[in-house]
Amino acid sequence: MLAAVPARVLPACWLSVLLLCALALGTPPVSSTSAQGSDIRLVVLIAADQFRADFLTRFRAEYRQGLDTLLTRGAVFTNAHVEHSRTYTAPGHATMLTGAHPSASGIIANAWYDRDRGRLVTSVADDEVTTVGSARGETASPRRLLVPTLVEAVKRQAGDAAPERPKVIGISAKARSAILMVGREADAAYWFSRTMFVTSSWYTKELPSWVTAFNERQPWSEYAGRRWTFGTSDKGRDMPPKPGPRLNAAVFESSFGNEVLVAFAKDVVSHERLGQRGVTDILAVSLSSNDDVGHEYGPDSPEVHDVTVKTDAAVADLLQHIDTLVGLGHVVVAFTADHGVSPLPETTSAQGRSAGRFVGRVQNEAVEAALSAKFGAGKWVLSGGDSVYLNHSLITERKLDAADVRATAAAAIATVPHVAHVYTREQLLGPAPPTDLIGRRAANSYHGDRSGDVEVVLEPHWIRDNSGAEHGSPYDDDSHVPLIVMGPGVRAGTYQEPVALNDLAPTLAHLLGVPAPSASAGRVLTEALMSPARNP
Repeated sequence: MLAAVPARVLPACWLSVLLLCALALGTPPVSSTSAQGSDIRLVVLIAADQFRADFLTRFRAEYRQGLDTLLTRGAVFTNAHVEHSRTYTAPGHATMLTGAHPSASGIIANAWYDRDRGRLVTSVADDEVTTVGSARGETASPRRLLVPTLVEAVKRQAGDAAPERPKVIGISAKARSAILMVGREADAAYWFSRTMFVTSSWYTKELPSWVTAFNERQPWSEYAGRRWTFGTSDKGRDMPPKPGPRLNAAVFESSFGNEVLVAFAKDVVSHERLGQRGVTDILAVSLSSNDDVGHEYGPDSPEVHDVTVKTDAAVADLLQHIDTLVGLGHVVVAFTADHGVSPLPETTSAQGRSAGRFVGRVQNEAVEAALSAKFGAGKWVLSGGDSVYLNHSLITERKLDAADVRATAAAAIATVPHVAHVYTREQLLGPAPPTDLIGRRAANSYHGDRSGDVEVVLEPHWIRDNSGAEHGSPYDDDSHVPLIVMGPGVRAGTYQEPVALNDLAPTLAHLLGVPAPSASAGRVLTEALMSPARNP
């Protein structure tokens, strides 16, 4: 792919040459006039799960294809952050096309304690639907997402009388990523469930024939016995020698997983004729293998280096296919991530800095001891972690003041080593919520009906997992993400002012000439726009 040269720096005679060349090649010329006049036929969101912002600069010299195209031809926001404290996959993906904080969307984490059910529930778990395509795997839907995405506005603008309705499809190796990017009114969300791509009965009653055919080909089985090599070195890992669940898991825990996902995405574009039907369609793709590899080996490993650099080729493969069928001159492409990742604490500790693995049991024991000493013995903690859920039945039974109980619990947690910040429900929902950066992000993560009684933020580089790398904090390693937008109406360049992941949805809405999603907390990134590129 050729990088676009901004028209404003070229003499008029060269603009004429470019126009004639573009017409001869059958592709739209690269100029501001062309961009403003082009209709947008397809919006492509590419989310690389657990892709830190500094990966774009650290490995820049090795990007020669898809990421190079985006970095050269797109608006690159170098100071983009996730503005909620619990930087996990589900809330990050839910933010992308809603523009909403978890405090509004209700997607506060990958999983949380449900008081009505008395157990943990995942962000997309739904017992009222079935998995279409397989009897195995989780039953999932967007039911827990409480706010609309960009999808609703695009479909509403098209109207019921349109000869063709916009299609919106999300795909990922993870159900929560595929579903939460596109939401309730999407046409489909597909994810890989152990042995095949499946969807939810929320969207359809049976798989399209092309999905069935893709599953029957089992392209993931072609990696049996293959060696996952790291760049040009002889280092690598061997895939299991025979097809089956072990191979499937290994494939998606390597750079091969993104290759399979892109192959599926290309089939989506081809068979659903996305961007080829006279309306604006949306394709959302989440590359999950980056996250699986990152958790296992850490962000400074050769494995993460390899899967990150090979993301460049995966993105190029998808964009070239779309260019052939649709033409990138009619496509808006956004590239971002749901979160970053902290280094392995062992790596940070070896460098002489404070880091480690936090023992959650100590936190819970501190709460139990403090509440039992003040209010009497009992089972006070129903669920611990980043969000602590106290026993409301016990509080009611003993006729205690809930705010007092929460304040006592928070004070106890604050004494635990390596706890940096503790917030009660009253602090986060009260008339004077925290105004510092960490406090604001904690408030953005807090949902009145779903969050616990006390929110806990550990010190930087302290994580709760017993092994591997983790994210989930409001600090830069986890919150700083890439954000690139490329396409008609977008002014290529580097933009260094602070922006939020929440800004993506209203910016895409502006380009499409539709209202921003109603719960969006973001702004339109007008500094990078030439003008709204509206469909005729």
